[in-house]
Amino acid sequence: MSLNPVVEQLETVFDQAYVDGSDDELFASGYLRGHFDLVVAKMELNGETDPTQVMPNLRAAVDQAKHELAPADQAHVQNLMDKLTAVAESVDG
Repeated sequence: MSLNPVVEQLETVFDQAYVDGSDDELFASGYLRGHFDLVVAKMELNGETDPTQVMPNLRAAVDQAKHELAPADQAHVQNLMDKLTAVAESVDG
């Protein structure tokens, strides 16, 4: 199995936020994209190929860093995480 199908679909969510997202969506997308890229890179370096682990790993990374965000920003990030989760589940399923 490969991470690529899930990664590609999630990248389209990030790209869409750049095209037509609000300022808050753009912020959340940029914030999460950094974490996402690091999570995917770590998984690839460790030889992890289970695409169902992308979102749990991303969620863990964001949870560790959520103290960096104001409550309003956390809400925007959570909204995008929910959207990413739905997309990942549709690819996995």
